[in-house]
Amino acid sequence: MIQFFRELFDYNFECNQRLAQAIVLQQEQLPERVVSLYSHILDAHQIWNNRIDPKEKTFGVWQIHDTAEFISLDLTNYEHSLSILESSDLNQAVNYKNSTGRHFTSSIRNIMFHIINHSTYHRAQIATEFRQSSLDPLMTDYIMIKR
Repeated sequence: MIQFFRELFDYNFECNQRLAQAIVLQQEQLPERVVSLYSHILDAHQIWNNRIDPKEKTFGVWQIHDTAEFISLDLTNYEHSLSILESSDLNQAVNYKNSTGRHFTSSIRNIMFHIINHSTYHRAQIATEFRQSSLDPLMTDYIMIKR
């Protein structure tokens, strides 16, 4: 299972890195919502990693980042996720509070899957923003990257 999750995080990292580069290159042609959505991908990934393995002061859920930081923040998130995969029992339960203060318990396995799924969801929203700005969105479908 760890190998499968590593492949998913490799996929997620590759897509996020490509998308960060595209956003930086075409930033003038894109609506601000793209920066907000990509920042949120970074924020949520960091928040979930820190719920499992607290390392840093947690970002706000919708904290906006400078596009010049996108690549390095994504790399930090990716490396933290890989560290979690290598050092954790994926069946272990994690107790945490969400952004509104409600308490929950989830397995590390489910949290790690959520990180991937959440990123994919918001990359699709970004792809829509690219199309609405008359730009070609990146192909970030899992099967396209794995071919």
